[in-house]
Formats: sequence, structure tokens, C-alpha cells
Amino acid sequence: MKFSVLSLIGHAPHPLTGELPSPADRFAEVVETGVAAERLGFDGYAVGERHAGPFLSSSPTVVLGALAARTTRIRLLTGVTVVAILDPVRVAEDYATLTQLARGRIELVVGKGAEAGHFDLFGLDEDRQWDLQAEKYELLRRLWTEENLDWAGEFRAPLKNVTTLPRPYGGPPRIWHGSATSRNSPELAARHGDPLFTANAIQPRAAYAELIAYYRERYAAYGHDPAGARVAAGSGGLLIADSDRQAVARYKELYEARVAQTFQPHLAGRTGYNTPFRTIESAIADGPQLIGGPQQIIDKILGYHEVYGHDLQSVTVDGFGLGHAEQLETLQRFAEEIAPVVRREAPSTLWESPRP
Repeated sequence: MKFSVLSLIGHAPHPLTGELPSPADRFAEVVETGVAAERLGFDGYAVGERHAGPFLSSSPTVVLGALAARTTRIRLLTGVTVVAILDPVRVAEDYATLTQLARGRIELVVGKGAEAGHFDLFGLDEDRQWDLQAEKYELLRRLWTEENLDWAGEFRAPLKNVTTLPRPYGGPPRIWHGSATSRNSPELAARHGDPLFTANAIQPRAAYAELIAYYRERYAAYGHDPAGARVAAGSGGLLIADSDRQAVARYKELYEARVAQTFQPHLAGRTGYNTPFRTIESAIADGPQLIGGPQQIIDKILGYHEVYGHDLQSVTVDGFGLGHAEQLETLQRFAEEIAPVVRREAPSTLWESPRP
């Protein structure tokens, strides 16, 4: 198993104290957390992209550029690049530039995004979101694999004899497909022989397992070697204590206050937007959140691995309102007490050999 850390760069008031750091301080924390993740031996660090809601992640390429300048080894990912609302030419240029700055350490996770408001913001029809996603993603692939490209589609002006610059460092970066609620992303990933990144953040395990199984079925149906069907999984947050009981005592009020704060009543009933695990006890028992003592978290990750067969586990430490010092302490405990056991029990060759 490989491990990455994800930040969506949330910028909401603390759910208990109401404190709100300045944007500059939040960006500094995100970069310092990435530096610490590399020092602690994590394999990847991801920055989200949001254009609606209390987030500061509208320009992930800028933040990843800062991280590229402060790190040397760790893979830098997105989580996700919202291809459906972006111009693929701009995406090709920006992320190819990042691959040059980071000397090939950049990988994308692409998706339509988890916020309902960004299609209106960019003047796009949300009802066409999957058509937008498929066309723009396929153009992005061609921009990175072809030169002197001629192209015509529905959602942007035609291209004639186009070669985007710079070219990606060492060839096109690996692109994962973020999958949360629909078969559309697994289908697109399978068609192109790409890896799948399941959100594993809000719904019960069975919902994500069904999408992963569909992805693997379709991956083989398209003629790809099933051994190449890489899967990554997110988590609904990481909170570590010395025991399960201490985790409930320490984090119950904080967890449940954040859940209440982030509830979106206008999206009630729409799958994938509001967590059904509204108490910390239900989150520990049935949710994807990694909360508890080290052994309970180890058991949960390995339990997901039995079902998902995933190569990469993503964790998030800045989603519930922990102070930055406690975030770093949490990552250190995970790196020292949890990661070695899971790596031994669920080994993966991801990132250990050149990709095809």
C-alpha cells in the first residue's frame, strides 16, 4: 500500500470556536504539511480544486508549484482537477509546466467535481456534465500525446495544427479518474486503461465497492490487462487517539460540529453531498472515516483493501478543525504506527516501476 495526503484547502470557521485563519496562513499550512508529508515518508500529496463553497483551492496549479519548489521526492497530485469546467488547452499547458518544475512528479486525478455550483459559475449546463467531462478529457489526452493536432468537438472552438508547450516532462503524466457516485467515471477510466480513484468519503462501503467492481469488469472488457487496473481510495478524515474510547472522548464534539456545519440542506437527498454518518460512533462503525486507535485504523484500511484491492490510500488531516500542530502530529503517528503495518500486509508495486 502507498499513502498520500489530501487537502481541499478548506476555509470555514472552526466549528467550535469560530476562529478563521487568514488565507495566507492557510496556504502556508498546506505547503508546510506537504513538506512534512515528504519528510515522514508519505508517497504522495494532493491538492483539491473547488470553485464554490468555503475553500481556497480554486488555483491548485499555483499551490502545487509552491509544493514542487519545497519538495524533491514526493508525488504531487490533484484531487480533483475539474476537467469538465476547464479548457483542456489551458489544463495541458499548466500541468505540463508543473511536470517540468517537479521533474515528472505530477499526476492528475480528474473528475467533474463535488460542488454543485461551479457549472453555473463557468456558464455551463450542469445537465451536460458527463458529456463535458468525456469530451474535454479525451482532448486533454490527445494534446499530451499528439503534436500538430487537428480537432473539432462540441464544447470549444476547433483546433488546427496545435502543439501545446511545454511538453510534459518524461511523457504524459498518469491520470486517475475520481469516482464518487456514478458509473460514468469508471467507464471513462476503463475505456482508456486509466486508474480509478474512488472517493470513499461519504457513502457506505458497498456503494464504492460496486463502482470499483464495475470499473474492473469494464477495464477487462475493453481489452486491457486486468493487472493494470489500479485503484486508489480516499477517506473521510483521519483522527488518531491512543484507543477507540479516547478517540470518541477527544473528537466527538469536534467531529459532530463539523458535520453539522458542512450539511447542505439544498442538496439533501442527493447522493454524495451530505454524509449519513452524523455521529462519531456511526462514522467509526460504518463510515470511511479513519477514527480510533492505531489498530482499529489498521483494521479498517485492511478491511477496505480486502474489498477494493486498492494500491493507494489517501488520508486527510485538515478537514475537521485540528490545529496545524495536531495535524502534523497525526501524520507522524500514522507514518510511524499505522503505515508500516499496512505496507507489510498489503504491498503494492505502484510507483516502483516505470508506467506503461
